[in-house]
Amino acid sequence: MNKEISLPMMGCGTWAWGNRLLWGYDRSMDSQLQEVFNLCVSNGVTLFDTGDSYGTGRLNGQSEILLGKFANAYQGINKDNICLATKLAPYPWRLTRNSMVAAGKASAQRLGRNIDLVQMHWSTANYFPWQEWQLLDGLADLYEQGLVKGVGLSNYGPKRLKQVYQKLSDRHVPILTLQVQYSLLSTYPVTDLGLKDVCDELGIELIAYSPLCLGILTGKYSQTNLPKGIRGLLFKRLLSGAKNLLACLEEIAQFRQKTMSQVAINWCISKGTIPIPGAKNPEQAQQNIGALGWQLSEGEVTELDRTAAKIETTMVQNIFQSK
Repeated sequence: MNKEISLPMMGCGTWAWGNRLLWGYDRSMDSQLQEVFNLCVSNGVTLFDTGDSYGTGRLNGQSEILLGKFANAYQGINKDNICLATKLAPYPWRLTRNSMVAAGKASAQRLGRNIDLVQMHWSTANYFPWQEWQLLDGLADLYEQGLVKGVGLSNYGPKRLKQVYQKLSDRHVPILTLQVQYSLLSTYPVTDLGLKDVCDELGIELIAYSPLCLGILTGKYSQTNLPKGIRGLLFKRLLSGAKNLLACLEEIAQFRQKTMSQVAINWCISKGTIPIPGAKNPEQAQQNIGALGWQLSEGEVTELDRTAAKIETTMVQNIFQSK
């Protein structure tokens, strides 16, 4: 791994901020989000993940702007360890390597600093496989020009990952990270695709996004307490089959004097991944931080694995997840 980048055992994904920005951005929240950022960094959580597609329309790139603002304003402990990661989307109009270089430069400008970790947001293998080869060359160009410290991927399966790994290796550009949707309700990338073994073989860190499965694993929701809209319909379907898993999480949480969220995040860490739970307020951030500094026993991990394996209806996979 590139020694210039130090990745913590847990990071924060700003996808939660990005989604909020899509549905209406309130600038009065900036100070609270700065507090979240400061709290995370001061407790050793220094990896922050975002994307150039988070905050679209008139708020284009707003998530990157906020994250850069917070990082540049922070003056406390671990300041030098802050790692800002962003994902560049393979939009249909990005067809050349130069378009990816331009996108990286635009993200760096919004961040107010060079990107530490630049990532391909998703693979186009499922619908336009030839597009991404040019874009990957653009990521390599950013690395070779010293505009980024490291290169990563998102939503890639083992077959495509190996192809991309070889392509970038030919240019002596290492792939540092791969992030996929991974939680107790979304084990598919590891149990079915075998991604963790492939990443270990290639020396790639596996990042787990949505480790709390949109909040289902926090224990906050039930069949009588569902979010509104399409999300509520999804939760209703998942909750009906996840009763035993949630009960298992709750039992371990009570025994450990932890929350269900902390147990679910710690489970991801026990699997050798770097979870990036979202946090929109200091309370959520503090909850996430409580997943650090201890570890589940082998027996507890086994019981969670066994219970999760029996669930028939699991979280739907990202439509861009490649094989």
